[in-house]
Amino acid sequence: MATVKLANTADVPEGEARRFAAANGEEVCVVNLGTAGYRAIGAVCSHQHAWLDEGEIEVQDQTIECPLHGSAFDLNTGAAKSLPAFEPVPSYPVVLEGDTILIEVNDD
Repeated sequence: MATVKLANTADVPEGEARRFAAANGEEVCVVNLGTAGYRAIGAVCSHQHAWLDEGEIEVQDQTIECPLHGSAFDLNTGAAKSLPAFEPVPSYPVVLEGDTILIEVNDD
């Protein structure tokens, strides 16, 4: 595993999501869940190409909804929680170092 810097905490306001390009070429959606912390998943819906950072966030459920067809994804695991999506999106462990948001990615 490699640790990759994505952003600063100030780049992702509480209750919102932002998209960042990781050094490995992955597009990553980072969500600020407030007191529950930050989560990072693949930024593209597994059903059809749509940017998940443009979707609605349910902070209490820790899910994000695809803006195109409404599929919900678990922000902890990347699992699709509702149709039409049934495939998961990648999920990435988040590491905070001060105000820096890093994710862990496979280095293969």
